[in-house]
Amino acid sequence: MGDSGARMDHVQGTRNGMEKPHQQGPLVKLLIQIPCYDERETLAHTIRDLPTSVSGFSVVEYLVIDDGSRDGTSEEARRLGVHHVVRHPTNLGLARAFQTGIDACLRFGADVIVNTDADNQYPGRYIEQLAAPIVERVADVVIADRQTNAIAHFSTLKRRMQKFGTSVVRSLSGTDVADAPSGFRAYSREAALRLNVLSQFSYTLETIIQAGKMGLGIVNLPIETNPPLRPSRLQKNMLDFIMRQSATMLRLYAFYEPLKTFSILSVPFLLVGSGAWLRFVYLFYSGQTEVGRHMQSLTIGTGVLLVGVLMLLFGLQAGIANKHRQLTQVVLYRLRKLEFRLFSD
Repeated sequence: MGDSGARMDHVQGTRNGMEKPHQQGPLVKLLIQIPCYDERETLAHTIRDLPTSVSGFSVVEYLVIDDGSRDGTSEEARRLGVHHVVRHPTNLGLARAFQTGIDACLRFGADVIVNTDADNQYPGRYIEQLAAPIVERVADVVIADRQTNAIAHFSTLKRRMQKFGTSVVRSLSGTDVADAPSGFRAYSREAALRLNVLSQFSYTLETIIQAGKMGLGIVNLPIETNPPLRPSRLQKNMLDFIMRQSATMLRLYAFYEPLKTFSILSVPFLLVGSGAWLRFVYLFYSGQTEVGRHMQSLTIGTGVLLVGVLMLLFGLQAGIANKHRQLTQVVLYRLRKLEFRLFSD
């Protein structure tokens, strides 16, 4: 690896990253995937910045995922000499484009997959450092830390929201990820086989939570970013970004922690319903009221209490379903591993 020891001094580990990563055989092929939507004008900047060789790999190839572009992005990618181009007939969103890319990379026999953006936000010179922890078997996933506090074109509000969102993802995933929204990442083949993106908005948060729940080794790599070539297309405005990211995080938390979610939701109903009953019992046995005087409030309290109990029961049922989902995920991993091994052979 040459100077890999020096590079590793700048890689920050997470709690999961301290665990032994999932091992695989000798690494041969690195595939760099680029999800695109109407990126004809910026794609050349990104492709020309990518490395043609990376230490630790005998083959480096590029993959462009054209997410239903209308400006000739696929044709531009082929003109630039991109090795593989896959295309969605219509625009399905960044998360679907990412998953399509992961599946294609696995079919093409990638040992390590690097995901980057088509707007040249992420400098290609960091790709070797991004892949190094996987090559050296110290991580399954490496996430670039853009150090958002130092990005000049980010507003103060956006920096704070990025930091807050990252802290929430850290809590949900049980990792110490430094920059959750960062799309500049490297995945080992084993990690890629285990991840399945369900969100339609963005893959960044969901894949971290999945990786944390599966015990995959994650490390951070501090980087500097290039000046923007165009405004972000993931958000119409800051409020839209906050609403969509918040909805994604809540949905993911409910999906992976259903019992906790329904238990938390049931607490207000249980407290209000129990309070109504306790108040009635106290007043009745202390002789301060008659049964008929508070029947209406008692009926409402009973209804509220039943809602809380039903939420708890939903949580228990969802918890059981979550265990079945985990078993299904194991089966899916084995099927995907077999499927892509056949493709590679």
